[in-house]
Amino acid sequence: MIRLQGSYDGWIVLLSFLIALFTSYSALSLSYKISNSRGNAKLGWLLMSGVVMGSGIWTMHFVGMIGFNLNYEVNFRAPNTILSILASIIASLLAFYVTLTSKVTNLKLILGSVFMGCGIVAMHYTGMASMESSEIDITYDSLLWASSAVFAIIASYGAIYLLKRFQDNSQAWWTKIFAALFMSIAISGMHYMGMEAAQFWCHSPKALGHSSEKSIDLSILFSLSGVMLAIILVTWTALFWERITLKRLAYSDPLTGLPNRHAMNHYFDEKLRNSSESAVLFIDLDQFKLINDTLGHDTGDLLVQEVGRRINQFVNKTQSMFRLGGDEFLIIINDSSTIPVEKLAEKILEEIRRPYWLGGNELYVTGSIGISYSPQHGTKRTELLKAADTAMYYAKSQGKNQYCSYNEELNQKLARRMEIEKGLRTALMLGELSNYYQPKWNAVTNQPIGFEALLRWKHPQLGSIAPDEFIPIAEETGLIVPITRWVMEQACRDCKAWNLTGTGELGVSVNLSVTIFECQGLQDMVNQALERSGLLPALLELEITESTVMNYAAEATRQLFPLQEAGVRVSMDNFGSGYSFLGSIDKIPFQTLKIDKLYMQDYESPSKRAIVNTIITLANQLNIQLVAEGVETERQLEFLRGAGCSIMQGYYFRKPMPREEVDEWLIGLSK
Repeated sequence: MIRLQGSYDGWIVLLSFLIALFTSYSALSLSYKISNSRGNAKLGWLLMSGVVMGSGIWTMHFVGMIGFNLNYEVNFRAPNTILSILASIIASLLAFYVTLTSKVTNLKLILGSVFMGCGIVAMHYTGMASMESSEIDITYDSLLWASSAVFAIIASYGAIYLLKRFQDNSQAWWTKIFAALFMSIAISGMHYMGMEAAQFWCHSPKALGHSSEKSIDLSILFSLSGVMLAIILVTWTALFWERITLKRLAYSDPLTGLPNRHAMNHYFDEKLRNSSESAVLFIDLDQFKLINDTLGHDTGDLLVQEVGRRINQFVNKTQSMFRLGGDEFLIIINDSSTIPVEKLAEKILEEIRRPYWLGGNELYVTGSIGISYSPQHGTKRTELLKAADTAMYYAKSQGKNQYCSYNEELNQKLARRMEIEKGLRTALMLGELSNYYQPKWNAVTNQPIGFEALLRWKHPQLGSIAPDEFIPIAEETGLIVPITRWVMEQACRDCKAWNLTGTGELGVSVNLSVTIFECQGLQDMVNQALERSGLLPALLELEITESTVMNYAAEATRQLFPLQEAGVRVSMDNFGSGYSFLGSIDKIPFQTLKIDKLYMQDYESPSKRAIVNTIITLANQLNIQLVAEGVETERQLEFLRGAGCSIMQGYYFRKPMPREEVDEWLIGLSK
């Protein structure tokens, strides 16, 4: 037997190394996705990474075999060849499965490296065993064979360590290159060390030089070409699919499937840039927070889905719909000149009003819509959105369940509101707020029995602002809580001072917003005001509205009961103005009812007179003090006296006064 000496084509050696580097980088790039994926996506990335890595190892091996020249015709057996590629793919899968998890120990890194290294070794020597020739035997140098296996495992460890160490560092892209370099060194180094370990023996000396030209099986060439194309195709397909998926996730709302805010921004920038006439409809639900708070977020999500589906049926090819978040939707009309925008808004509101059956509940909600037009209200995204949002907010302030088109007057109102909201945050600190007091008059004794504290605000730039304008803003922003605390403490101190003058026992009443009950701080607020002022609890009266009684009866009762036990009085303000009327009296044990002033404005009406008489009779039977508000004329006074109501309040007796005028007025009464 004669030992054959093989030789390598230099460019084939370089090509095989570059193939190993390319496939390693491709596989490791895909494997980065495994740790950050879950379920089927994680399994998919694992399979693709393993197939690309294993196929790359196999391709490099056989390219290297093509570059190895024995000057002897050699073919490859198909079963062994298939077994070699399966060995490299399975080993790659196992290595990635073990190491690319959320928690990886050193033991797992070593185990993964052993899998990868053994896979490279198994592929190489299985591929060598596939060489088919009756005239050639192959033996191996045991030391070089063992060295090639150890080299493959160590280099694989370096590659996997780098991959795992820096996989969460998006800036360390270079680590993938180094990891791929280590992996290609492991593959190429093991291959050529294994080839050095191989000894080729020829049985027939006569066969030497039989073929001066190297003969290559065409099937191997086609197989190698097919595997390389498959690697490129799998890698590019996977990355393209990921981009499509990420883009869909980035531009799609997961709850409704509608385009989201990012998609809206892109739409404005790309589609409406050259649009001459367009319209924006900003849609917001009116009772969404209440539904979320009472029925839970699951029902709220179902409602958003159903509302989105209903609105979307009005969208055609010239329109686009987006969900901005929460209960906000947006419709953009490309060519508003061909579509009756306001009629579309009416149809959408009508559709939203239809009842909903969700989770066993029958729900009724309404919506508010703001409309802006381009170019009248601007051409940029921010301008049109701001205008539509302003119009939507105004629609809500006008009673909700309606649409409103933007105009400059709305912008001025919004600017004033923002100025008021900004000023409210510093009004207490700067001393701009003050208490005015309107007396409650006993028409029998012809003497005052107390005062109602009424808040007033003089803005340094806007001047005097009516409570009807700034109180709702204070309630929306939560500033009503510290403001009410200040009003109560000041009113208690003033009331204490009045009673020290000896003018009689005078009480003071303070109005409470529903927000006070929501913040759960009423008892501490009242106790603190009484303690700091030294006022008797019986001289403080808390006024709550009828709507508060109807909507928060249980919570109001829980917070008011300890205060009533301590002697604080509770009255219902504006009684008769709500839809509940007489049905609200027994919700809370009141000491006082205040008849709404609308009955005094139309007291000559027979129906109003009948209602007032009924209220007075009922209050007398229930032993509840009755106060008639809005008394402005002598005839109103005589009517109430005749009906049996003696406690009154209104401009007839005195308009609300600042503290200094109250002192002078009381002194004048005592003379």
